[in-house]
Order: sequence, then C-alpha cells, then structure tokens
Amino acid sequence: MRITAKGQVTIPLEIRKKLGLLPDTEVEFSLLRKGVLLRRSTKPSRRGERIIQHLRGSASIKMSTDEIMRLTRGE
Repeated sequence: MRITAKGQVTIPLEIRKKLGLLPDTEVEFSLLRKGVLLRRSTKPSRRGERIIQHLRGSASIKMSTDEIMRLTRGE
C-alpha cells in the first residue's frame, strides 16, 4: 500500500466493511511506539447533519408533508 502525495491511503474494503467505516466517518489517529492506530472517532458524529444539509432544497417537486404521506401510504 502506498501513501499519495496528499498523505492519503486507501483502507481495504474488507476492513472498512468489518468496522462499518462509511464515507464521512470520522476517525482518529494515535501514535504508538512502532506504528499508528486508526480508530473510529469517539466524538459525536455529524454525518446525519451533513447528509440532511446536502439534501436540503434539492427536491424538484413541491409537495406538502401530508401529500407525501398520502402518496407513500397509497391513499
């Protein structure tokens, strides 16, 4: 595995799946005597907030909440 000029490295898919490391997952690095430890951040995630912010205002059809609920319920 090689580090890019930007200091990036790809975490193998098997490891990402096993640890549930999805895009935008916050991680922390810790220095050890003979290496580095990578782990999921213990700080609260803001991933959901970022997703909502990204989607906000992107609907192309204007519908009220009641209209959406009727549509999804098949009414």
